[in-house]
Amino acid sequence: MNEKMSMDHTKAPIYEALQRFRQMRVVPFDVPGHKHGRGNPELTEFLGKQCVGIDVNSMKPLDNLCHPVSVIHEAEVLAADAFGASHAFLMVGGTTSSVQSMVLSTCKYGDKIILPRNVHRSVINALVLCGAVPVYVNPEVDHRLGISLGMQREQVARAIAAHPDAVAVLVNNPTYYGICSDLRAIVKMAHDAGMKCLVDEAHGTHFYFGNNMPVSAMAAGADMAAVSMHKSGGSLTQSSLLLIGSGVSEGHVRQIINLTQTTSGSYLLMSSLDISRRNLALRGKEIFAKVVEMADYAREEINAVGGYYAFGKELINGNSIFDFDPTKLSVHTRDIGLAGIEVYDILRDEYDIQIEFGDIGNILAYLSIGDRPQELERLVSALAEIRRRYQRDTSGLLSQEYIDPEVVMSPQEAFYGKKISMSLKDSEGRVCSEFVMCYPPGIPILSPGERITSEILDYIRYAKIKGCSMTGPEDPEIENINVLI
Repeated sequence: MNEKMSMDHTKAPIYEALQRFRQMRVVPFDVPGHKHGRGNPELTEFLGKQCVGIDVNSMKPLDNLCHPVSVIHEAEVLAADAFGASHAFLMVGGTTSSVQSMVLSTCKYGDKIILPRNVHRSVINALVLCGAVPVYVNPEVDHRLGISLGMQREQVARAIAAHPDAVAVLVNNPTYYGICSDLRAIVKMAHDAGMKCLVDEAHGTHFYFGNNMPVSAMAAGADMAAVSMHKSGGSLTQSSLLLIGSGVSEGHVRQIINLTQTTSGSYLLMSSLDISRRNLALRGKEIFAKVVEMADYAREEINAVGGYYAFGKELINGNSIFDFDPTKLSVHTRDIGLAGIEVYDILRDEYDIQIEFGDIGNILAYLSIGDRPQELERLVSALAEIRRRYQRDTSGLLSQEYIDPEVVMSPQEAFYGKKISMSLKDSEGRVCSEFVMCYPPGIPILSPGERITSEILDYIRYAKIKGCSMTGPEDPEIENINVLI
């Protein structure tokens, strides 16, 4: 592939190859068995011929995701150029697979990895798989908002000094709430200590394309970054990118990805990544300028309602909140006497407004390339009406989202250890062997290897009463929990 073609962002190689394939009218004696939709008319009616007609298997004209040499490779090179990476891998297992591949590429059994505890469960899942040992940097907490913040430089420096044998530092950037750490400083500290810096950038696709955004992982010099294109980038759900810097072996990472990623990559997902990359490369600055403008307007209007606090860049303190993602519309609800999850439920059930999530004290309305001002007006009006109709005394509300864990053993040891199921109410003091979390956001309240405390049990009971969607344990009712014998 010549250099000029690789940098031409008007091209979408996978999309173009699928268009050519559609015109060929190939007779399919391969999988998938629906044979361009003919074998499953109900599915075809539901999804449409355009969609099922390109739900095809790998073949020479369409390349192969496990070992790309033509159109998929071209799409990866274009994505790498758009994001300023040495290479970009198209991922069809969601950003969960990107995060896990990032950790598995860096860590093996017994290795230490420095990370904040408020990571997505996919990070700790990767530790269960590879046997690496977490060194947690417990984040500072904003006690008014009840949310965990970024990694403080001093805490990272202390963790590196205390564990010089660690192989990597992992950073959430941004957090679900839009909080950013001092990424450049953390990358430098990691590299000076001979460690890799990995970034869970699931919620930061737009950092690569918008103006006046927090620094992106690749621009900060990170070694690897997991980028959730389907969140703010506009691609189909479950499509993601894994980016690497110049100091990481492309071949090694490909081998790690191929350990767990499907050998039947979805061309619907891959083409959506290809088309979305083209859209962002050509129009991203203009698109995200409008998103920021809408978010700023919404924050101003919601704060004018009274009672709510739509927080933004005023929180920046130069360290644990080094920067703030201006597209995030995070709203604190406790001051009107309602938990975030209660506002979430009212918005959906009574106003037909679906927001990203509600937790104990906050809601998040996720703004991206498909939003319009009229929908934001509807949200602001609904929040004003909810305050008028439902506001109550704040007594009895929990305030803190993050609880410092007591880590007893590695996630892998606990997950695979001998265990019994016992009543949640009787489990205080025992060591948990599974996950408990509210989803979204998917940050574990308990992870394998952590001690169950009275504070954690109170939080779980409260979250259940308020209607949080609890996931993780084998018991779907979350009345029982698996603990080590």
